[in-house]
Amino acid sequence: MSREQRAQVDAMLRQPRPHGSRPVAEIRAGFEALMARMIVPDGIRTARAELGNRPALHVEPDGDRSRAGTILYFHGGGWVYGSPESVLSLTGHLVVKTGFEAYSVDYRLAPEHPFPAATEDTLSAYRALLDSGHDPSAVVFAGDSAGGGLAVTTCLAARDAGLPLPAAIVTFSPGLDATRTGESMVTKEGIDPILTRKSVEHTGAMYLAGADPHQPLLSPAVLADLTSFPPMLIQVGTNEILLDDSTRLAARAKAAGVDVILDVTADVPHVFQSFAGALDEADEALDRAAFFIGQRIRARPIASGGRAAATRPAPSTTRDHSR
Repeated sequence: MSREQRAQVDAMLRQPRPHGSRPVAEIRAGFEALMARMIVPDGIRTARAELGNRPALHVEPDGDRSRAGTILYFHGGGWVYGSPESVLSLTGHLVVKTGFEAYSVDYRLAPEHPFPAATEDTLSAYRALLDSGHDPSAVVFAGDSAGGGLAVTTCLAARDAGLPLPAAIVTFSPGLDATRTGESMVTKEGIDPILTRKSVEHTGAMYLAGADPHQPLLSPAVLADLTSFPPMLIQVGTNEILLDDSTRLAARAKAAGVDVILDVTADVPHVFQSFAGALDEADEALDRAAFFIGQRIRARPIASGGRAAATRPAPSTTRDHSR
């Protein structure tokens, strides 16, 4: 069944798309339409919130939450498209599988807001969590694609700012090299059913806006000093042009003495975890991610009326995804 599932996912991602460089609005609308097809799990509720003067989506288990832990999530989209809503299949499954809450940050996007706007916003979101009383040892950074890159660069920025670091980092198919020097950029071209070198260079140029990509906050896989980083889980598929972003970051982390797990799944595409509920490998990968998070956040019960309730940013709109 898994082989058939993989073939169906691959075929869906290879559906014809317009040739040439598309306008930003069209790219954004197309991505939201694609991600709207992903399966959001039952048993969660969502609410609008604010972190560090940026909108965020608060996702938590339906009913009374009994485990103290927070996933600070950064969505993918090449720093140009995507939203907390577009990755609700990912944050929702992580919340259900861990029992922890998540905040998904709606950071500013390029080309309207190029580098370093995204990292500034995600760092501000983390500062807001700390300022509201969240224990960094109970916070995990997580993200997919460009958001997986932001999970790493936000940790770099937090360390350089003298902030306490989170308990762990979890990345799904992270984008970690704006220099585009990984061999997989060539060897996986055509095997990758959704990303091409041309497409990632197109959106990447919008975020760079002329900035030199040879710097740690843009290319951590090849330039970052990962000394003192928390434990990391890096999940990636073999059918990705960004495969070497993950393998090279894992090597740098290991060389820096960081506890790192490189979790490579065969014959799956970029951010395959989004297909949870339709692809066995996606469900299994998220199970492993949830287990890793649970190991790093030593779950403590939430006392009635305790810190978790007192420090939660006030929501403005709530949606119930339970059925």
